[in-house]
Amino acid sequence: MFNLETFVEDCKTAVRRGPSHGAVGEVLRRAMADPTAVTAALGAPRSGGLNAIYKSPELTILNMVWRPEMVLMPHDHNMWAVIGIYSGREDNIFWRRTRDGAGGRIEATEAKALAAGDVVLLGRDTIHSVINPLSKYTGAIHVYGGDFFEAERLEWEAEGLTERRWDPERAKALFADR
Repeated sequence: MFNLETFVEDCKTAVRRGPSHGAVGEVLRRAMADPTAVTAALGAPRSGGLNAIYKSPELTILNMVWRPEMVLMPHDHNMWAVIGIYSGREDNIFWRRTRDGAGGRIEATEAKALAAGDVVLLGRDTIHSVINPLSKYTGAIHVYGGDFFEAERLEWEAEGLTERRWDPERAKALFADR
């Protein structure tokens, strides 16, 4: 059975062991071995949102609920991240800066579909975009190696993939139900 308080304490212990996200990944993999139990503890996703479970300068744990058919443009985190899906699906496209680096441009390199029970580890420099391809909400636990809301980060706008500073208020508004 998934216990949220125990999960948070296990993540904090894993971070104290070292700066790598591997130990946190193991904690999240254990939790996602039973996504139904995670759903029971957090509740079935019913409205979009970036819901903070725990936040400190070293660690942020979010219950991210993706609206149906939501698209989040490419962005970085400027810290490691571990993502586990407990309900629905999250399709990720991974990006890299173009070889010439002109104008902050990026190009897609690979894609990965995550379903309930799946976990992925993202490095500090990873750039990705996310799509919820379903007509229902998707629930995911996202764990970050720092303060998710205070970090200096980048995002790329849709049409020209132009680089700009990430705006946490713009992100919160995107997740909110309309």
